Amino acid sequence: MAEYSAVKGGKLRLKGSDSSHKSVKHKKKKRKLEEEKDERLPDAEAHGGWWTVRNFDEITGDVVIEMAPNAYIFAQDTGLFTLGAPHTNSQEGPAPPEQLTAIRLSDTKIALKTGFDKYISVDYDRRVVGRSDAIGPREQWEPVFQDGKMALMGCNNCFLSCNQHDDIVVSSTTAGPEEMIKIRSCAPLIKKKKDSRPAEDKGDIETCEISYVKKFQSFQDHKLRVNETDRQGLKEARVTGKLHEALLDRREKMKADRYCK
Repeated sequence: MAEYSAVKGGKLRLKGSDSSHKSVKHKKKKRKLEEEKDERLPDAEAHGGWWTVRNFDEITGDVVIEMAPNAYIFAQDTGLFTLGAPHTNSQEGPAPPEQLTAIRLSDTKIALKTGFDKYISVDYDRRVVGRSDAIGPREQWEPVFQDGKMALMGCNNCFLSCNQHDDIVVSSTTAGPEEMIKIRSCAPLIKKKKDSRPAEDKGDIETCEISYVKKFQSFQDHKLRVNETDRQGLKEARVTGKLHEALLDRREKMKADRYCK
């Protein structure tokens, strides 16, 4: 029995159950998460979680307009705007009077609403004011992106900037260094996963079948021939995951493709 007492006890380890496999799997998962992480996250962390938008589609919901490093336009109860004091604490983020709500109006125009539930516009003195109860031509703004920079054009075809008195105005017809701003958003910054589906699996059923035929059909006259019968069966097959089989069956019924016997 002395021989048994010398054997080291512990969990039974089977062949192929090495813990290094779990370690490799964990490292792959961590690497995948790092690849999907947006490089704007460090900058967002330095601004209380508010990240810089890069294109028009990202301008939606709660936003702030940064005129200088960590300094945002500030809505006053008078309806006017000024440049807020720079935030020294990166964890606090913009104050409520600095936060706006962006509303998409078209593919190029947006409206901006303050915390006082008023839309911002340009008055006849070219000042930015927040006193409108509804959206009209003067409440429409056009973000302009070029070479990684951004400017915001008002209804008078001039660009938003801050003057020497820290008032927010829209007075310059050209976008120079003083008109370069940043719009920041606090929406979840999640990188969209790439659609890895093949082309013949995308779009509506008719487009899907045409893509499938183009990929596999082989006719000497190079003319496209698609089965024109009802496609209801294809819709059902797509739901059940048997779309390719159903497409193949429809090709076989054509009896004209050398790959279908």
